[in-house]
Amino acid sequence: MSRRYNHFGAYMKNLFGAAVYKVTVDAGFTCPNRDGTLGTSGCIYCNNDSFRPNSCRPRLSVHEQIRNGTAFIRKRYKAEKFLVYFQPYTNTYAPVDELEQLYAEALSEPSVVGLAIGTRPDAVDADKVRLLQSLAERSFILLEYGMQSMFDRTLEFINRGHNYSAFLNALDLTVDKGIFVGAHIIVGFPTETKEEMLLMADELSHLPVDFLKIHHLQVVKHTLLEAMFHEKPFPVFGYEEYLDFVSEFIQRLSPKIVLQRLFATAPDDILVAPDWGRKRHKILSDIENRLESIDAWQGKRMKVHAGK
Repeated sequence: MSRRYNHFGAYMKNLFGAAVYKVTVDAGFTCPNRDGTLGTSGCIYCNNDSFRPNSCRPRLSVHEQIRNGTAFIRKRYKAEKFLVYFQPYTNTYAPVDELEQLYAEALSEPSVVGLAIGTRPDAVDADKVRLLQSLAERSFILLEYGMQSMFDRTLEFINRGHNYSAFLNALDLTVDKGIFVGAHIIVGFPTETKEEMLLMADELSHLPVDFLKIHHLQVVKHTLLEAMFHEKPFPVFGYEEYLDFVSEFIQRLSPKIVLQRLFATAPDDILVAPDWGRKRHKILSDIENRLESIDAWQGKRMKVHAGK
């Protein structure tokens, strides 16, 4: 299937000669915004059950989680190659020797071609980057930074615990080390206009970012954001509105950046808003159709110079 954007699945298949499937593991990490280092309440939108599969639980070892995950995916998709995704919480938030042991355990599986490691930009340092650099000499290593926004007022609103400079500093540490760099953003915070959200496409296009995940803001149960939403409702993306927005964002984004996600997918039982009533494959199809209907593609409206 020919796509109008730089699609992660196609990129990985081209790189490894076969489809590469993600296996999510929970290695039992916490977060500096929850353990008291920076705070205890976490980001206002954070409920890890909104993106963690039921098979991914820290009561099992990393090896057991990988074994269970790969067995299921092999049976369903006849998969042969896997990327282990360290996802819940902050997956570089431990001493280097502990990280080395965990990452080595994951990479010891013969069918595992690499790691994707989700973390905060304030939870890396030179020693951790050196570890990942050494692993990247033999395996695919993707370090995914939770940027969330480039606007400090938004980062303060969501109780993120760091500013945008922390993300830029993390990029400086990581670039040119053989490590693939990913960013994760959330669009739809009430602290930003749509044009400001689109400015993030311009900004990212001129940064050393290889991969990007775009999530629309979802209000999920058991979060501070849910309490705020019920007390004083704020606008969230409507479905057609988001199709228009993400199509514009893609056009303004450098075609070199590989898109891993275009929207968020919280489970129905904890989703408060927005409830679009559509499955993942339908949303992807509608985004493709919207891009085709307006003859748009990634990078079509990319700006020469980023602006804020």
